[in-house]
Amino acid sequence: MRFVLVLTLSFILMSVRAQHTLHLFPGQGSDSAIYNKMSFPDHFVLKYMELPTPNKGEMLPEYALRFSSQIDTTGKFSLIGVSLGGMMCTELADILKPEKVILISSAKCASELPAKYRFQQKVRLNRAIPASWYWGGALLLQPIVEPDRNKEKETFKRMLKSKDKDYMKRAVDIIINWQCETYNPNIIHIHGDKDNTIPIKNVKPSLIVEDGSHMMALTKGRKIGKLILKELSH
Repeated sequence: MRFVLVLTLSFILMSVRAQHTLHLFPGQGSDSAIYNKMSFPDHFVLKYMELPTPNKGEMLPEYALRFSSQIDTTGKFSLIGVSLGGMMCTELADILKPEKVILISSAKCASELPAKYRFQQKVRLNRAIPASWYWGGALLLQPIVEPDRNKEKETFKRMLKSKDKDYMKRAVDIIINWQCETYNPNIIHIHGDKDNTIPIKNVKPSLIVEDGSHMMALTKGRKIGKLILKELSH
């Protein structure tokens, strides 16, 4: 009886040790639904992160640090982020020392963002624009800039409509004013060759997804999920 108990406890401990927590960060205009088409084996524990409204004037490094207390670093864990969520993972990479950091449709440093962002950083016109314009503008422009989103039209509309207007404006501000110049060379960056929001010409990706848009985490979720699993297995 004692042998069986010891064996059972050993098995439980081994199972706990084998667990690998994936912290999944959404993008600026999305939530956990962006990962709906991805599936992971049972030994992965999925923790979906929610992005709060940034404080006025808050920069991306400080915003990302808010999440450090939500991440248990005593066990095996990795960070995965889409777009803005990926930039946050970049900021947390050297602080938290995760097993893997995987970016999807994102940027590893400010120089990978489009030139228009760097221009806005200098002129600061974005701060004069009413918050409601960002929210309405996103609803109007998203299907034009990234027509691939129409494959999951209702999901993307629902995610955007759920966003607070101040959140949208301040999230744009922290992206525009991101100052990151260097990044951890072990970051895995998955990027689509048809990304119109963060064009691939500015990016040095680890893996290129053919016909992948900025929305591919959902529109090509099964394929992206397989790529992620392959990287996690290394």
